Amino acid sequence: MAFDRRTFLGTTAATGAAVALAGGAAAPAAAAATAHGGRPPRRYSFTVMGTTDLHGNVFNWDYFTDKEFDDKAHNDVGLAKISTLVEQVRAEKGRRNTLLIDAGDTIQGTQLSYYYAKVDPITARRGPVHPMAQAMNAIGYDAAALGNHEFNYGIPVLRKFEEQCDFPLLGANALDAKTARPAFPPYSMHRLRTPCGRDVKVAVLGLTNPGIAIWDKANVQGKMTFPGLEEQAAKYVPRLRSLGADVVIVSAHSGSSGTSSYGDQLPYVENAAGLVAEQVPGIDAILVGHAHTEIPEYRVKNKATGKDVVLSEPLKWGQRLTLFDFELVWSQGRWTVERVSAKVLNSNTVAEDPKITRLLSDEHHKVVAYVNQVIGTSTQAMVSAEGPVKDVAIIDLINHVQAETVKGALAGSEWAALPVLSQASCFSRTAAIPAGQVTIRDAAGLYPFENTLEARLLTGAQLKDYLEYSARYFVRTAPDVPVDPAKLTNAEGTPDYNYDAVYGLTYEIDIAQPVGSRITGLSFRGGPVDPAAQFVLAVNNYRASGGGAFPHVAGARQLWANSDEIRNTIIQWVKAKGTVDPAQFASVDWRLTRAGVPVF
Repeated sequence: MAFDRRTFLGTTAATGAAVALAGGAAAPAAAAATAHGGRPPRRYSFTVMGTTDLHGNVFNWDYFTDKEFDDKAHNDVGLAKISTLVEQVRAEKGRRNTLLIDAGDTIQGTQLSYYYAKVDPITARRGPVHPMAQAMNAIGYDAAALGNHEFNYGIPVLRKFEEQCDFPLLGANALDAKTARPAFPPYSMHRLRTPCGRDVKVAVLGLTNPGIAIWDKANVQGKMTFPGLEEQAAKYVPRLRSLGADVVIVSAHSGSSGTSSYGDQLPYVENAAGLVAEQVPGIDAILVGHAHTEIPEYRVKNKATGKDVVLSEPLKWGQRLTLFDFELVWSQGRWTVERVSAKVLNSNTVAEDPKITRLLSDEHHKVVAYVNQVIGTSTQAMVSAEGPVKDVAIIDLINHVQAETVKGALAGSEWAALPVLSQASCFSRTAAIPAGQVTIRDAAGLYPFENTLEARLLTGAQLKDYLEYSARYFVRTAPDVPVDPAKLTNAEGTPDYNYDAVYGLTYEIDIAQPVGSRITGLSFRGGPVDPAAQFVLAVNNYRASGGGAFPHVAGARQLWANSDEIRNTIIQWVKAKGTVDPAQFASVDWRLTRAGVPVF
């Protein structure tokens, strides 16, 4: 039965959001009686399974390469694989002794999820049911937290997805901007029946990421607010205990590192799961999401109680399934958590569940046909493999399309005479444009995110700061040290998508120098950049909203903004041109050096 948000919000806090599970079985009793011959204590064990950052993956399929997914570690992806693992665990533990939850970022990431948000949208009259809702309903999820990418397509798409799910989407820190009341159910309560005492009540508290206020500002501003995870957990955990929860689990779309990618733009921490465990008493376990890392088990000691809180983050896209194993004992008239442990299962060890692949085969084939539509030709092949360390043509293509689009948008305006620059990152090291026919999937593979395009006004001095900040991505390397390109990037954990190359300027990055003093020879049209000169920067909305905490851009004047995804802008550009010719836009404008000597 679908979770009714209106009914939930109309109830009092005391009624909660009960989701009952029938049945239950006791763990084996203690082997020996007490020293005085009394009965052994009553015990019960159960397992909570968890996924996170599924990002639209149902099948073990890469829609950008049009073949089965594979990577260097030979991981597999998708809910069809997860379903097989889930059924194995249920068979081993007893379905009545398990729960299945998710920590968010569900409906964005693949062309399958994009198709049912934009091409054949679920919001249309008599529209389809979202493939992720169909798959998760069939597998039998009990609850899911909201991720930040749930908001990428706007609130109407998210609300329709919520309506189609047979389980609640939880977000205790997603509040209505006008009333400050929960915009989604904060928690759900699940009852596990045991044959040896009172039922076990398991509360799942959902927390999402405060960064939504920045990253999806256009979709949520004035509609929803997103306070910090710690303060909302501190509010709800005591309430859940007062409602009789024997076990409290948090499903948090927030990493465990205690860091933020948006600097001081928000007073809340982006990756706060570890802080929640440390600061909020009464939590037994946290399913971690958002960071796209694998953490089988991580223990954080709560400051108030001294007890360990067990955290686990399964790898993204359905590559892993977390198992939290709980052991409870009946003591003094209540169930008490005696032990919690966690581990992850690898989805590449099992086959896809045919129940899921059959269920969504029509949707899959529709999307495969869609992404293989030919939209133009290319005079030569372009690849992104060296994009993080070299100025390559395929990144220049993104930048050229963005700059040309902004120039056209500003034509006839007071800003028309200003030079237009553009920023882009190497989002995928496997993106490629082949020589010959170019398809939608080729073009879409350059830009896997749902970012839109903006134009911001920056000075030459601000652009220099911007480039210095971007250059922190490279590992400092002395002039006499051998260079291994594989070890040159991602300094201090900086992801590829937070290294920007700026198109339209010429500059060198001296990686022998410390962060903040690396940009040399910064020039525009053959001359040094005037610190006071004004430039237009074509920039994606993630960066313009503060994503990555790049300096100046979030506070810069917005000259223009577009609601269409950059991915679609690239596709439409290729369609309009007919032929992609790198000779018309590709050039080497930046390079890595050490003491003036090129690295490559």
